[in-house]
Amino acid sequence: MARKATTKKPSDKKNYELFNRNTQAFIYNMQVNATQRMLDFDYAAGREKTSVAAIVNPTGGESLQKFFFGPKEVLIPVYKSLKKAADKHKNVDVMISFASFRSAAQSAREAFEIPQLRTIVLIAEGVPERQMRLINAQAKKLGKVIIGPATVGGVKAGAFKIGNTGGTIENIIESKLHRSGSVGFVSKSGGLSNEAYNIISRNTDGLYEGIAIGGDRYPGSTLLDHLLRYEQDPNVKMLVCLGEVGGTDEYEVVEALETKKITKPLVMWVTGTCSKAFKTEVQFGHAGAKADAETETADAKNAALKKAGAIVPNSFDDYAEKIDKTFNKLVKQKVITPAPEVEAPAIPLDLNKALSAGIVRKPASFISTISDDRGEELMYGHMSISEVFKKDIGVGGVLSILWFKKLLPSYATKFIDMVIMVTADHGPAVSGAHNTIVAARAGKDLISSLVSGLLCIGPRFGGALDGAAQQFSDAFDKELTPQEFVNSMKQKGVNIQGIGHRIKSIHNPDMRVIIIKNYVKKHFKTTALLDYALEVEKLTTSKRDNLILNVDGIIGICFVDLLRSEFIKEEADEYIQMGALNGLFVLGRSIGFMGHYLDQKRLKQGLYRHPWDDIAYLME
Repeated sequence: MARKATTKKPSDKKNYELFNRNTQAFIYNMQVNATQRMLDFDYAAGREKTSVAAIVNPTGGESLQKFFFGPKEVLIPVYKSLKKAADKHKNVDVMISFASFRSAAQSAREAFEIPQLRTIVLIAEGVPERQMRLINAQAKKLGKVIIGPATVGGVKAGAFKIGNTGGTIENIIESKLHRSGSVGFVSKSGGLSNEAYNIISRNTDGLYEGIAIGGDRYPGSTLLDHLLRYEQDPNVKMLVCLGEVGGTDEYEVVEALETKKITKPLVMWVTGTCSKAFKTEVQFGHAGAKADAETETADAKNAALKKAGAIVPNSFDDYAEKIDKTFNKLVKQKVITPAPEVEAPAIPLDLNKALSAGIVRKPASFISTISDDRGEELMYGHMSISEVFKKDIGVGGVLSILWFKKLLPSYATKFIDMVIMVTADHGPAVSGAHNTIVAARAGKDLISSLVSGLLCIGPRFGGALDGAAQQFSDAFDKELTPQEFVNSMKQKGVNIQGIGHRIKSIHNPDMRVIIIKNYVKKHFKTTALLDYALEVEKLTTSKRDNLILNVDGIIGICFVDLLRSEFIKEEADEYIQMGALNGLFVLGRSIGFMGHYLDQKRLKQGLYRHPWDDIAYLME
């Protein structure tokens, strides 16, 4: 259940306080996952508003980015500049920079120019040391606090979390980071920080605040800086720290213990004691984790800490035990009243995560049975794209898979190739090409010009493929004789589609028709409908010699023979009813239309205006 915020607003923060339940931050660079994790933490902690006020994405555009806040979606603004973000969100005093090591220092300098920004987190590892020394000096001069570089950030339990600190929301709740405890923690290592949060949750009433200062040689803030903040914070009752081999930062802690600047119980361990087992110098994962002198070894620093009054375990294995004993002692002394357990609200699972885990079922918005692009290779049906080329199935083969859901025999795919070739173009005068040319000369782009031409395709231009297929197959299936078919169409006053040509005739045949007819007669399994159509043609041409079977007609009729050879009749008829045959004409003619478009652009033809002398003006 959600809890109301009780801490003061950011403007009222004490010097020792970097974050509270009202703190909001800018995320520098687009980091969708880290931002969502912060918002999931906010919801689990019962915050009333998100901890991310805006995202600064210098290389992108300004927008609103959707995220989840519990079960609801919220919009986080995205700005191109940090200054604009700050102008819009005056309350924000934290910047979390996910800039790379090359530009992390520059992002910090941008933040220095924004007075309201007090805490700057640099996530990147490997920021040039010279740049960090300059950045650190400028930060001290301006009174800014830097966490990092080479850090995961930190977390104020139940209040504010930096980026990916603490890992998944499940780990956050398991480590009780969704509610405040009594322990202040600081470490160099981000990975060990996450482990330490879990140890602290199991041996105390939980974390109050934890910071990973980062493992580079010159971090923006030190272990002591944060321990001194915790010393001043009355909500922190005990201190826990992890140091590491290399450097001398831990000796600052020793001095603070000796001079009583730190008075709260401090459980501290310096990792890297195993380095003495190696004969040569050892550098651990971090740039600063290398002992260049005896005093920088883990053993030397652990000994100095213990002598100064820190509670130092014998090894990391005893770390949890020392924390447990120290906490229980403070409870007995009534220094600590253990924080009550607060049940975190359930964070809804993201749909994709739930689906992959098999927890939920989601009905699909679309169904596709012809192709799949999700795997390593694009699939056309059950055939990978590499197999498509290996088997050389051609355009006809690809079309047969994507249109008819199976690879048709080679005679059929070759026929499809032929159809596309013979329908590609029929000169500039036909309506579709004419429209494409006019649109191109009007300055329209290729797609607009192509669509202008395609919109002409219909019953009088190109659409005869479907019409011819339907009319002839219907007559054939009803067992009408060719003469009965011709008579019935005449009685209805309906033209037979696929019959007739303006120019070609029985004495001046269309070579496209001859090519297709010869191929089909030679290669098709059956030519029943074609034979029927040729008998009809004998009747129509006996009346007028240009009433021949035209290219639209022979393609549509032959395709019925093809489909009925490879599919059951009901399937074949369904494809015809769906308009598949007209699709062949659209596909083929698109090639020509685009050719006419490119031709007009290449010739740099100007705007077309139809000549007056070609228009009959009948005003009466």
